Amino acid sequence: MLVKTYSAAVQGIHSLLITIEVSVTQGVNFQLVGLADHAVKESQQRIQTALKHHNYKIPGKSIVINMAPADVRKEGAVYDLPLALGILAASEQIHAPDLSDYMIMGELSLDGLIRPIRGALPIALEARNRGFKGLILPKENAGEASVVEGLQVYGASDLSEAIDVFEGKIKPEQIDIQEIFYKKLSDNTLDFADVKGQKHIKRAFEIAAAGGHNVILIGPPGAGKSMLAKRLPTILPPLTLQEALETTKIHSVAGKLQARHALVTERPFRTPHHTISDVALVGGGTFPQPGEISLSHHGVLFLDELPEYKKTVLEVMRQPLEDRKVSVARARYAVEYPASFMLVAAMNPCPCGFYNHPEKACTCSSKAVANYLGKISGPLLDRIDLHIEVTPVPFDDLSKTTMEESSASIRIRVIEARKIQQERFLDTATHCNAQMTATQQRTYCQLDEKSLQILKNATDRLKLSARAYDRILKVARTLADLQAKENIEPAHLVEAIQYRSLDRANWAG
Repeated sequence: MLVKTYSAAVQGIHSLLITIEVSVTQGVNFQLVGLADHAVKESQQRIQTALKHHNYKIPGKSIVINMAPADVRKEGAVYDLPLALGILAASEQIHAPDLSDYMIMGELSLDGLIRPIRGALPIALEARNRGFKGLILPKENAGEASVVEGLQVYGASDLSEAIDVFEGKIKPEQIDIQEIFYKKLSDNTLDFADVKGQKHIKRAFEIAAAGGHNVILIGPPGAGKSMLAKRLPTILPPLTLQEALETTKIHSVAGKLQARHALVTERPFRTPHHTISDVALVGGGTFPQPGEISLSHHGVLFLDELPEYKKTVLEVMRQPLEDRKVSVARARYAVEYPASFMLVAAMNPCPCGFYNHPEKACTCSSKAVANYLGKISGPLLDRIDLHIEVTPVPFDDLSKTTMEESSASIRIRVIEARKIQQERFLDTATHCNAQMTATQQRTYCQLDEKSLQILKNATDRLKLSARAYDRILKVARTLADLQAKENIEPAHLVEAIQYRSLDRANWAG
């Protein structure tokens, strides 16, 4: 008897339909074909033992299993459950006439329990798009897959429960995505109200959040760089439902989605250690996985002690910062991961950390300072919009008892500025000023004669590159949006130029 079951293979953050054909005929044989890796081929032993625990068996006949399409490599143990159900149906041990109406995923343990999988959300999206009646997968993944509307999702703890689905004994999971999304449970207790002084840095972060701009903080140890960076997500606009789904897909594929969270409702804030490898940052590997860059999608990637990262690691960020996606090509595969994130970097001004400190003397030689700063390449620095010098907080500011402005208050202004940008870039792929294309920049960043002269003088004096020129215009556009101004004014341009004061031309001097 021949039956078909359906499963999926995750590629990047998308999934591909896999058709599993099971034929049980006279003879004694077991063959599994269709470009399956060792983990898939080892499924025979897992399935045989799991079936025995649930009073079933692999029939003593000729079993041929084909996994199509044959040119797509099938990896991992996630096909155990559809293979087992296909064998049971083909050998008429279970009655499941509507087996082909379901997409099925799950790894079996030897006692028949179904272990959780990665990529449940993109698999559920593929099942819905393909018109399947339902999706059967591990119980732990049911909540995540249930956020996909128009699809019945069945969570099974073991093989018997998966079989019960076809007998109508298991009800589909019920979840209210709107309730989950708008409830937005968060244990974040960080707030800009806790930061004493540092008004100019708070102002820079407000600009960065309003326009989606990248930031680098340069200052001595203990000046508050990390503390400030960790509070940036508290003033960013809330995730939209579409952004939440995109972010959840990436975390689902990477296996980073927490068990009790069906949806990522807060903007990610990733802080990889400076010993991270190129692959861990960008993504890829033998079994391709998203890297920290993609896990920061729609959120913040914070790189503390930037010069301590390997130069090769820093340089691989250049393309994602421009294209807002990561393309990983290997001999056997090519995948693409989204990577629209805000980069926040922090570093000391020199190896000892006290170069240009108002009170402490720097012990580094000029050559040591130059070598230290030289670890950050000019092209990477050009892609960072705001260069902010962080100075130690004076005692008078630290001892103040007055309340500082809260993150909630700053966030209101940021959201208003983002609304202006949403209307400006309506029906385009651009979401904020930092993402403007060259054409959009020419349209929305026009300058009068006075502003043009200001920008020309700054470009000549700071020896700015063409990319830095574009970054200044985008920041100026954000400053105008924060004041709800239709056009960029000279004051906006002057302030935007100030945030390039730590550019490489000045550092070398």
